[in-house]
Amino acid sequence: MPWVWALGLCLLYATVAVRRHQLLRTTGYDLGIFEQAVRAYAELRAPVAPLRGEGFNLLGDHFHPLLAALAPLYRLWPSPLTLLVVQSALLALAVVPLARWAARALGRRAAHAVAAGYGLSWGVASAAAFDFHEVALAVPLLAFSLEALGHRRWRAAVGWAAPLLLVKEDLGLTLAAVGGYIALKGRTDRRALRLGLATVAAGLLGSFLEIKVLLPALDPTGGYAHGGNLAAAHGSLLGALAHAPLDLLRPETKATTLVLVFAPSALLALRSPLALIALPTLAWRMASENGFHWSTAFHYSAILMPVVFAGLVDVLGRETDPRRLRAPLATVLAVTAVLLPSFPLAQLAQRATWHTPGHVRAARALLDEIPDGATVAASNRLAPQLTSRCTVVLFPTFPVGGRLYAYPRGDLPAPTAEWIVHDSETPEAWPYKPGHWPYPLPQQLAELRAAQREHGYELVARRDGITLLHRTGTPRTPS
Repeated sequence: MPWVWALGLCLLYATVAVRRHQLLRTTGYDLGIFEQAVRAYAELRAPVAPLRGEGFNLLGDHFHPLLAALAPLYRLWPSPLTLLVVQSALLALAVVPLARWAARALGRRAAHAVAAGYGLSWGVASAAAFDFHEVALAVPLLAFSLEALGHRRWRAAVGWAAPLLLVKEDLGLTLAAVGGYIALKGRTDRRALRLGLATVAAGLLGSFLEIKVLLPALDPTGGYAHGGNLAAAHGSLLGALAHAPLDLLRPETKATTLVLVFAPSALLALRSPLALIALPTLAWRMASENGFHWSTAFHYSAILMPVVFAGLVDVLGRETDPRRLRAPLATVLAVTAVLLPSFPLAQLAQRATWHTPGHVRAARALLDEIPDGATVAASNRLAPQLTSRCTVVLFPTFPVGGRLYAYPRGDLPAPTAEWIVHDSETPEAWPYKPGHWPYPLPQQLAELRAAQREHGYELVARRDGITLLHRTGTPRTPS
């Protein structure tokens, strides 16, 4: 039963993800960046991602060496769809330990409810429908670890959770939380207590070394690219942490997200000590100055969904009367059904998902004009259509000087790629509203004109708002 659920969910997630890519709804930031890194691993190179900056080693952005495990699959099928399908499989795989634990603890019918609740949860749906992210690797690892915790198999729990250190630098804190749970529950067992405390130390030390040593060593600017998210408002990381209790629920988006994280379990997961394992992720998100981290969109809540449903199974497993499981499980399914239309899986029921507009067909025709192996400066939504066969950077130039969160309004560096392909149309595509990124459309169009007037590019074709330029000569010096 759990594996049937995993297969069905994988197909569901992959359908949404692949169709979004076919409709030009994926982006260079982030699908294109991750494909460049995995492509480099597949070619036995360092994970340099030109979209992230010239010569930028992506291990200096986030620490995720476990991405190299995808290289053999990418070597067999060099396409962004490889990443999207693998992500779908990883997110779906997490249902196996959760449903298996539920079947043993609650019965087969209850296990179906848990599997449906997890599989259709908004946190997983949001991750499945937004490009590719390394956190997909962590979701099944944590789910298997949580199942082991539920059965008090402490060594297995640590074995499943330990690779989290190789997925992302903050997940060492989640590993530490797993160790803290073991120390708490096994405090009367000397070996369990030692294992738990050692796991806490390993998780904390791992994250510290990654953030303070490894990431700065690999980042061209010599710092931690995302550290400013925590330090911006209060001047320092320590200041941000000191103000965290006051900032926890401000603005109200944070409170909404905190409620919605546990809502799929009908809030029952809050009664389980396993919920403490969600604290590290929730803490850094709520303390961050990046508004994206507070919301229910994007991929940030995927890692929390196994914790929520593990907590649900843990709480319901204490119930001695099976008849008393019906009401809470019915509530779980009802909450799932209510939230489903507001999140990306509902796109499968929308007519627009299955209609390919003329704009998309025009874009694909122009992209086919670009030869394999070329260097291309592309708009954000066109970039991942090319990253499997070209060297792609963003147009107009971004980031500038390696500064990820800086959006210059003055002169930008001149483009140097052989080709430029620019899309002036950006219809709404979840989770983004209509609009242009990283620069306003007038600035982008001005850079496009400058490429022709001053930098040696000539028009190849313009169709349905999409412009294709080719560099045919040396740049002209403006008079």
